[in-house]
Amino acid sequence: MSGPVKGGATVKARAELALNDEFLRKAVRFTTERLRNGKKKASEEHGNWEEWRERGRQIRLHTIAHLDYYLNLFVNNARANGVHVHFAETAEEAVKLTLDIAKHSGARSVVKSKSMVTEELHLNHALDSIGVEAIETDLGEYIIQLAGEMPSHIVIPAIHKNRYQIAELLSKEAGYELPPDTTALAGFVRKKLREKFLEADIGMTGCNFAIAETGSMVLFENEGNARMVSTVPKTQVTLMGMERIIPSWSDLEVMATLLPRSATGQKLTMYMSGITGPRRSGDADGPEEMHIIIVDNGRSLQLGDPEFQELLNCIRCGACLNACPVYRHIGGHAYGSTYSGPIGAVLTPSLNKNIAEWDDIANASSLCGACYEACPVKIPLHDMLVYLRRRKVESGHGNKLESIGMQGFASVMGSAKRMSGIVKLGKLGQKLVAKDGEIRLKLGPLKGWNTYRVTPSLPKEAFRDQWPTLESELRNELREMKPDMLERMKQVAERQKQGGGGGHHG
Repeated sequence: MSGPVKGGATVKARAELALNDEFLRKAVRFTTERLRNGKKKASEEHGNWEEWRERGRQIRLHTIAHLDYYLNLFVNNARANGVHVHFAETAEEAVKLTLDIAKHSGARSVVKSKSMVTEELHLNHALDSIGVEAIETDLGEYIIQLAGEMPSHIVIPAIHKNRYQIAELLSKEAGYELPPDTTALAGFVRKKLREKFLEADIGMTGCNFAIAETGSMVLFENEGNARMVSTVPKTQVTLMGMERIIPSWSDLEVMATLLPRSATGQKLTMYMSGITGPRRSGDADGPEEMHIIIVDNGRSLQLGDPEFQELLNCIRCGACLNACPVYRHIGGHAYGSTYSGPIGAVLTPSLNKNIAEWDDIANASSLCGACYEACPVKIPLHDMLVYLRRRKVESGHGNKLESIGMQGFASVMGSAKRMSGIVKLGKLGQKLVAKDGEIRLKLGPLKGWNTYRVTPSLPKEAFRDQWPTLESELRNELREMKPDMLERMKQVAERQKQGGGGGHHG
């Protein structure tokens, strides 16, 4: 359930709040580390992981390059299966379609399985506005709904909470005190939700993958709630991003290998459901009526964009969040959007095409590339973050002081004389603020850095000043070097001049 973002209007303000929350940092670090280790173990046990990553990437590249064809194929097959298929260009259209279905069916309650698209659309609020109760049935999402918060992780929405906080939330819902015991808490939720499943008029799901060749949709989960949501209520509504398509069931084999291992370190999730239309004659269960709402909401804007089209390859595994050093320190709520971490830092402004509103989110990255290494379909998120920063500056939303500072930096670095002069001034100035080889001043450009780190003071003697002595010592060493060693060094130097590198790499 999407709720208000707390802690400030900017990523920086929210990040500072998160950095001072020791519990949040420990909770996020503990869980992301466990997920990272699980992914590492699962991928190593599988073998040929890089080969499978490339296979996954090629499937996604091919599908998105021919998205119009595969979407059309999926829609035709889904309709042939008895599914009502709707297209929503905007979030508002998707919400209206959903509310119209709810009104037409006379729904009073909706049970939902985990869906980031419904979070993106703020659908729970919309359903509540027409008197329809929306109940999250994924345990993490249910906890977040009770707390009135947004998910802080794509896969583990309540990653920032511990069992004591969860027990407090569930005790309020129960009307009596529940022990901070995971078995007892899960048992309470299971009993509570079982009643909701049986009462619900509509079951609402997301979609991990949509199979074009048969018009089927596939759900991955570990709790069994999505299967209940898609079989018990009379009406099923599935909301899916338009990029969820893959061509065939054979392609699903690759995705079913990559997604669970990347998300949670599992070889396969506990449940994987393939749904091909509403209940047929002779079926034991399933909805009597099924709707699929295919959501654009800015996704088509990435098509044909050489810098951002690969963003649509994302399979929502959350591996980039677990690998990101920034996310692991500040958690998901600091990003201020439905999607957090590296994928959120790129996806949010790209879908909204509103750089002015999200102009600081792309800065929530060290550009280390860990997200790319973790991504099962090799999305170059670190490059995209640079592209976003460039577009921010080109659109006139760059920081003026930063721009002036970079111009000054370029001027200084472009002249040895100016560089030498600045260093000399720096050495004089630091006498006022440096102590024991460190500058701890929290003022101006040093404030952000020195709040959490220490700036080393300039050395008494620069390398440039030390070089004459070092060069003399080096020449003496060369004169004393054995002829064969000297000859080898000359050969290496010659190869480098010719562009041959410094040697062979095994």
